[in-house]
This record gives sequence, C-alpha cells and structure tokens, in this order.
Amino acid sequence: MPLVNPLDSSKRPAAERLRVRGIVQGVGFRPFVYRLAADHALGGWVLNDAEGVEIHVEGAEEAIRAFARRLHLEAPPAAAIVSIERQPAPRGSFATFEIRESAGRARPTTRISPDLPVCAACLAELRDASNARHQYPYITCTHCGPRYSIVRQLPYDRPRTTMAPWPLCVECRAEYENPANRRFHAQPVACPSCGPHYRLEAEGAGGVDAEAVAATVRLLRAGAIVAIKGIGGYHLACDARQPEAVRALRERTFRKERPFALMVPDDQVMATLVELSSDGLALARSAARPILLAPARVDLPGVSPDNGRLGVMLPSTPVHHMLFDAGAPDVLVMTSGNRSSEPIAYEDDDARARLAGLADAWLVGERPIARRLDDSVVQETVYGRMMIRRARGYAPGAVARLPTPRPILALGADLKNSITLVVGGEAFVSQHIGDLEQAAARDAFERTIADLLAMYGLTPADTIIAHDAHPAYTSSQHAAALPAEARLPVSHHRAHVASVLAEHDALDTRVVGAAFDGTGYGDDGSIWGGELFVGSVFHGFSRVGHLREAWLPGGDAAARFPAQAVAGFTADLEHLGDLLVPPFSLPTRYEEARRLVANGMRTFRTTSVGRLFDAVAALLGFRRPMTFEGQAAIWLEQLALRGRSRHAFACPFLDGELDFRPALTDVIESRRRGWAVEDVARAFHRGLANGLAVAMCGLARTHAARAFVLSGGVFQNALLLSDLKLQLDRHALPVWMNRQVPPNDGGISLGQAAIAAAWDGAR
Repeated sequence: MPLVNPLDSSKRPAAERLRVRGIVQGVGFRPFVYRLAADHALGGWVLNDAEGVEIHVEGAEEAIRAFARRLHLEAPPAAAIVSIERQPAPRGSFATFEIRESAGRARPTTRISPDLPVCAACLAELRDASNARHQYPYITCTHCGPRYSIVRQLPYDRPRTTMAPWPLCVECRAEYENPANRRFHAQPVACPSCGPHYRLEAEGAGGVDAEAVAATVRLLRAGAIVAIKGIGGYHLACDARQPEAVRALRERTFRKERPFALMVPDDQVMATLVELSSDGLALARSAARPILLAPARVDLPGVSPDNGRLGVMLPSTPVHHMLFDAGAPDVLVMTSGNRSSEPIAYEDDDARARLAGLADAWLVGERPIARRLDDSVVQETVYGRMMIRRARGYAPGAVARLPTPRPILALGADLKNSITLVVGGEAFVSQHIGDLEQAAARDAFERTIADLLAMYGLTPADTIIAHDAHPAYTSSQHAAALPAEARLPVSHHRAHVASVLAEHDALDTRVVGAAFDGTGYGDDGSIWGGELFVGSVFHGFSRVGHLREAWLPGGDAAARFPAQAVAGFTADLEHLGDLLVPPFSLPTRYEEARRLVANGMRTFRTTSVGRLFDAVAALLGFRRPMTFEGQAAIWLEQLALRGRSRHAFACPFLDGELDFRPALTDVIESRRRGWAVEDVARAFHRGLANGLAVAMCGLARTHAARAFVLSGGVFQNALLLSDLKLQLDRHALPVWMNRQVPPNDGGISLGQAAIAAAWDGAR
C-alpha cells in the first residue's frame, strides 16, 4: 500500500455511504455509478433498494468528493435526482467496486421511472442491417424503453417485470453483465433470439416483427383500421388522409365528433400540420412524447371536426418507427383502442374481444403490459406548459413533496379520475383513469388503487384516505367501503386550488385562488363551478366570491344540452324576447327547460362557469347535444379566435359576485343587431377575463395575498388565459397554474392529498 502524507487530508483513506433518492431505478443509474467509481479508483458497491439507490465507496477523500460531485452533475439523462445524503462509513477493505443484488426488505418509497422513448443509439441499431437487433421491435437499453408499464413490483429488476418469462440468451447476458455496455443491467433487454415478438393477426397474415409490420403498412395504405399494441395499450390506426377510413373509424367507435390524435414520423411533417412554437416543438420532442395540441395548418376531413387545433405526436416505440420506415402513411390517426368513453384496451385477449368489429387486424406484441396507459396530452399557453391528460411518459412520477410521515391515498373525482398516493412525503400521481360512470373505468380505478398500494407495500388500512366531498360520487362511496386509518372528505374546488400550491411547494402561501369548472359539490349542497378563495393549504381557504348563482334545469343533463343551460342562465334577464326564432333558433328543449325553471321542477342552483360557456355557445349557434365533455366551450373558443372585436362585454364584480347578466344581455342584443358571431364570442371572452381580473386584484389587496392561483377545467381555454394575463400582468403578484397535473379534475387527487397532509399535521 502506498504511503500517505498525514498532513495531506485529501489523500487520506476514507469511506462514505451515500443514499440517492429520485428516479434512479431502471434508468442506468447503477452502471453509471459503477463507471464513475472506476474513474476515481474507488472500491465499494451500489444496489437498488426500497428507497432508491444506496452506495458505499472507499478511497481517497479527494476522490470521494469528486465522485459525489459528478454523481449529481453527470447523472443519466433519464434519471431525476431529488436528494443525495452522505454519511461517513466504516471501511471494509473493498479492492474493487461491484453492483450488488437489489435489497427489498423495507417498504418502498423510491420513484418509478415513466416509460421512455426509444433512444437514438437503439434507433440506429434498429435500422442497421448488420446489427443483431435489426428491425427488432423490442430493442431497448438502459437509456430508453418501457419502465412503469412493465414493472410489477419494486425494486425494479427483471424478475419483477413482465419480461420475466424471457430468459436472456448468452449474447444478451454478456451485454447485461458488461459494465462498458449501454445494456449493462438494462432490465427489458432482449433480442430476436431470446425475446418477445410482434405478429399480425389478420386473414392471410404470416411472419413476425419486420414481416408483420410490412403487412400492417399494406393494410393501412389500403384504408384498413389496425389495432396496434404500444407501450401502454392498443391504438386504433388508419390513414388520416383517407376520409373514408376516418369516417369508418368514427362510426365503428361511436365517436361522433371527439378529435382523433395523429402520429407523424418526424417534426418536419408535424410542422406541415400545425403551427409550432419552439416551446411546443420541445414539448413534442420531450421524453414523454405527448400528444401536443396546436393550431391546425391543414384541414384533415373528419379528424378534428369544428376544432381549429390538431393533436399530434411523434413516434415513441421501435414499432412506431418501423411502421414509418416501412412506408406507412405519413399522417396516421393513432387514437386509443376503445369504444367511446371506455378505458383503453391493453390486455391482448380483452383487446381482441373489445375491438372486434372496430379493427380489421391486430398487430400484437407478446410482451404483457402491466397497466394501461393512455397517451398524455399537453398544450402551450401564455403561462407555459399545460397538462390536459397525464399518463404515458409522465405517470407515475412524484409531482410534489408533502409534509406528512404517514401514507395518504387520495381518490380524486369521478370525471377524469386519477389517484394520488403519498409515501415518505412523496406525492405519486397515477395515470389518467377516466370517467367513473363507466363500469370499465370503475374497474380500472379499483385496479389502479390496488396496483399502486401493492407497489409500495401498503394496504388501504395503512393510509389516510382523502376523497371528494360529494357523497354520491363513486370515488367517495368507494372510500367509505375501504378500511382506513382515517377518512377526510375534501371540497372539490378547494382541492383545485390546493393542487397548484402543492406543485409550487407553497402550502403556507396566502393566495387568491380561482377554481372555474363545470361542476362540483358546494359547501351548501349546490352545484359550484365559479369560485374565488382566499387562504392557504395550511390555514384553509375561505370562499370570498363566486359567479352569480343561476338555475340549472335538468341537473346533469344540462352538461350535455347547452340549450338547457341557456334557459337557466337567462331566467332572471328582463326583455329577453323569443330565443326560438332567428338569429338564435334554439331547439324546443330550451322551452321545455324554461318550464322546469318556472315550475321549480328538477332545477338546481349553480355557479358553474362551464355551464355559462355552454349557454353562450348555444346562443351563438351550438344548438346540438354535446358528444364529449367541454365540446361547446371548445367550439366557442375557436369561434372567438376568429373574432376581431375590441369590445369587452361587462362582467362586474359586486358584493362578492361576478355578475354574468350584463355580458349575457350584450351577447343577446349584439346578435340581434347583426354582429358576427365570432366578434360576439371574442367580446364575451375578453369581458369575463376583465371581470375576473378586477375581482382577483381587489381581493388580493383586501386580504394581503401573495399570489394568484388559477385552476379548473375552464382554464384550459388558452384564449381566456391570454386575455386574463393582459390584466393580471399589471399587478406585482405572480400567477400560478398547474403544470405537472391537469387543471381539470385529473389534478383533484393531488389537491386532496395536500389538504389531507395539512389536516393530519394539524391533528
């Protein structure tokens, strides 16, 4: 052993134990640590365990310091380090450094990596005819490929994934065990000799992998609809430039008008379809490979009816790239494999059964999917990235740290359901589950709860269960049926505001929060949806304002028939006139709804801004029933985007009420005066934004708030946000919105968890 100068502490032998938390399993972190230790001539070991990654290093103090510094600065691209804890450790005389078997004794708290798109290196091999994995649809390495969709249990190792049935061949085993290889300890690694394959199930089909893909391409070019298995489930694909194929897909899936998502081979094709900002392009190229909503530059008949935007995504899996490489149409409809409103099919037998009659053929991959994952949907707004649907590529990432030592299970709302599990203070938000009115979605909801709890070694009885305050919600009733350490009903709209503060790590910050959506259970039992709060998560939120109350005839049915919303919102207007005649020509359902209001039958009080948008849309020409949630409001926004009016219809804030009546009167009178409907829609948007800004700024001054918060599905309206920003920018306070979770009900579970954490801490 070389002599060490006792005065030179940097050369003195030392040992440290390092604990690394974050997304550090399944992303090539242990091989990275191994190579880093070799660079600095350190002995010791690294392993995965229930909390993340544990490292023991021995060597010169200077080398250990350099090792720890590089550990954070040079981590693999797919890793996300949250913390590194360093402690002195007794020396063990390790002459070399090794990767040890995972330890899974304690209850897991580590983060799970979302699924990753195929990396450039694997893509190059996929296209290299001399490579052993040429045209192999399951090519992967430590930097890419499936993670959350295949893991069954933590810690993340091959025997705990859906790849367990495929033992590694000699060649793959050599790569897996070679520290210099990028497939070193890559759990999903496989090759054509030892791994799963793709097959096309269609009349006369044969062959696997490349042959199956080539046959699929021929079907797509001929106008067929093919069910294609991806990372998180099946897509239904067809040529987006063939209107007959698109129309057939709509008819078979019973999706009358809901926009279809598109997949294109590269961003050059994407740029021909939609207007792309640099931020939008970065989002589309990001590791999540989400569907990006952006203004359309072309008209693809039947793809996105009455909507000026298209949802476009880039390929994420090897099989997607193989399809385009083999000559697939350059714009594919790639929509979730299900009938309208059902969850996406992800198990092979279920897909064959549920998609029978919808698909002409099935491109089936043999590797099982552990849990269904829809495609994530995002858009760019004046306040940055907005999540519309959070699933593949983002779930189940931790989105916040909450101050609670005990597990919390938050069950979300009934629409756009997601659940949040808090373990070790980390809030893990599940993938989008769906609307719980559907039996298949309820089954998915229960399976997701069981799945996340099992992954982290928990049962419901170990948790505080938070749920929506609505007693009739499916999620609330399920909460009542589960054993729990405690249960907490949480106000729907307070949860919206709390979700933003949880994301911004600002639970104690006093804010003015606007929660605008379609429906939610109010403190008084009425239907809320236009609420203004002052307060914080730690100290509670006081309701200090709201949209003026209106009537909602028919209750939930008014969310499908905008003409009913007109009857309720115009009930208190004088000199209304006949709205059954031009220029309004409302359907007879409007008159029937007016009679319900007049007689007080099946009529409810509401402050819903979502229903106000529906009413204005109906007055401007949207007279038909809605076929998907938010359709009328989206139609109205698209109409307003074409408007040139500089007017703003008055929406004053008086005595705690945002009064919509002057604006609604202006909508009706301007139509009678012959205004273009685009200009009327534009003036309504601007007026509502101005009124809300006046209300929030006044409340901020009165209550000494430090920030503005916007949440709820209404704020998915990018035009409304643009108008609002022009007003709020005149004030010094920051504006916070959801970024990691959707502002719609998909983010409710995070807000519930945050309020439950504060409640538990105050007990």
